[in-house]
Amino acid sequence: MTTDADGDLGEPALTIDELAARAGTTVRTVRFYGTKGLLPPPVIGPRRVGHYGHEHLARLALIEELQHQGMTLAAIERYLGRLPSGLSHHDLAVHRAVVASWAPDTEETVTAGELRRRAGRPLDEEDVERLVAMDVVRPDGDSYRVDPGLLRLAVQLLDVPLSEKAILAARTVLTEHARAAAHELSQLFRAEVAERTEADVKSLSAHMQPLVVQALLTAFQRSLRAEVHQWSSGAAEDRPV
Repeated sequence: MTTDADGDLGEPALTIDELAARAGTTVRTVRFYGTKGLLPPPVIGPRRVGHYGHEHLARLALIEELQHQGMTLAAIERYLGRLPSGLSHHDLAVHRAVVASWAPDTEETVTAGELRRRAGRPLDEEDVERLVAMDVVRPDGDSYRVDPGLLRLAVQLLDVPLSEKAILAARTVLTEHARAAAHELSQLFRAEVAERTEADVKSLSAHMQPLVVQALLTAFQRSLRAEVHQWSSGAAEDRPV
């Protein structure tokens, strides 16, 4: 693969050392995943230096999440092998969000160093304050209480040019609508399982959760794209000729 380093993968163009640091893993692990086919090859730049981008970071985050779910390397290979080709890093982030939704709600206490490692990037005091404001990280003495399922998402939001007020308002909107959807779906399914045993109900719930989350994410993505397209089209029409 000899395309330009900023071509197919886009910014950031990272060396393997920078990629490992951003992903919170080791160079050896990155190379191992590459040999197993879990990561696409790097773009070869000047002086035959390999460069990595958003897709590699997203794949590493997905692999990490799958490992947190207890999947073996062979199972992870099968999972990634079933993904459609040509997925963007945004698509991979959606898959990671679905996988993360399988895990129970948990909080973990981590040190400042572990927080930065899990973030996969340097965090200054202002970054940590923003994560605290998002209610993803909570100070606990010299440590922090962290919601692992939201940390990666919140770290990505640090680079989004939105105010904390807008981010928190967006979170409120999403939370309220998610609770409403969950309530209506639970009412819908309740009638279907009313006559079943407790074991059947638990089995159905375990199978339905990832499917429902994937369906909600897909529907939301399509709706959001439609809204953005309508908004951008309206803005273009309003521009003076």
